[in-house]
Amino acid sequence: MAQPRAAVLRENQPQASEEAAGGPPFGPLAGIRVLDLTTVVMGPLATQTLGDQGADVIKIESPEGDIMRHALPMRSPRMGSVFLNLNRNKRSVCLDLKSAAGQDAVLALAKSADVFIHSMRPAALERLKLAEAEIRAVRPDIVFCTVTGFGSGGPYSGRPAYDDIIQAMSGLVDLTAQRSGAPPEFSPTILVDKVCGLAAFGMISAALFDRTRTGRGASIEVPMLETMTAFNLAEHLAGGMFDPDGGDFGYRRAMLPERRPFRTADGYLAVLPYSTRHWLSFFRAIGRADLCDDPRVNDPSERSRAVKEFYKMIADVMPTRTTAEWEAILREADVPAAPVTALRDLPRDPHLAARGFFRSYDHPSEGRLTTTALPIRYDQVSDAPVWRPPPKLGADTRAVLAE
Repeated sequence: MAQPRAAVLRENQPQASEEAAGGPPFGPLAGIRVLDLTTVVMGPLATQTLGDQGADVIKIESPEGDIMRHALPMRSPRMGSVFLNLNRNKRSVCLDLKSAAGQDAVLALAKSADVFIHSMRPAALERLKLAEAEIRAVRPDIVFCTVTGFGSGGPYSGRPAYDDIIQAMSGLVDLTAQRSGAPPEFSPTILVDKVCGLAAFGMISAALFDRTRTGRGASIEVPMLETMTAFNLAEHLAGGMFDPDGGDFGYRRAMLPERRPFRTADGYLAVLPYSTRHWLSFFRAIGRADLCDDPRVNDPSERSRAVKEFYKMIADVMPTRTTAEWEAILREADVPAAPVTALRDLPRDPHLAARGFFRSYDHPSEGRLTTTALPIRYDQVSDAPVWRPPPKLGADTRAVLAE
């Protein structure tokens, strides 16, 4: 295999990253090797999360690199901010998968891999001779994960899909349009990719656990449409759950236009009395203790029917005081409330600051960077997120193939 491997190396490749081969000596997935053939957001988030937990993630990239390398802003070519924030704790191997040498190199790497994850359409993977049968022939107990737009066997299988497409098809866009009465709009975050990426991480972790008990690998399919539709319908299946017809889809409280941040004398405040205790405390705090004996307040089902009216009461009273004044009053009453925080102000949030949530580190080519700490703490994993910085394209090709 030495000659075919050498044949796929690109000219003028950057030097291999300085970290030792393999993952860190800690974390629940230390010793697990992941072969990552994903791009954009969904797959890279899944594999970064595996890497955060100690796995050795080998990212296979074409000579053009992951498309998110080119997304602005960036300091240097092919190192865009989204790429940097989704590809820490990985090694980059640059291969031409359309060549026989590139395909041979992937199969050679698969022999030592525990997980193979890709985001290609099935037909494309078959053309590259890297379908599940070929991978499993060299590593029978591998966890083979396909992250795709649509599940196999349905009429949409094989179609291209991205976040906006699945937002439209999964009911998410309709939810926002129904609630606002305005023309349909996309969510201003790449919600589908991130939800599905975390779902892929969870299923891969479960499959690895099962392998420790059975010795068998697994075949996993994470389809965006089905995953996001299930996500949306967790509460919004509503009346559609009951057979025969029990009413319309849509969780009523979440769909109300009145459910929004409320204007105060100088800003906006999110206020959510939720339990009976919260509502009783809220009405006492605003001087409406007379409502505390009202069955619409004390009975959760009755309160659900009257919630639109109660939201209007909140909206009417909030402008009488400043945001800070209401925060103090509602905190004393133990009623959930919080000001609306601008994205740019998040680094100054006192709780996030106390938790050390934003971390800075020196990247070998990009200089000083800021990222977020691992939000979920686990006793085997440091909350310092970067043990290997996001790699330059092909930075580890020679070192990984030499292994």
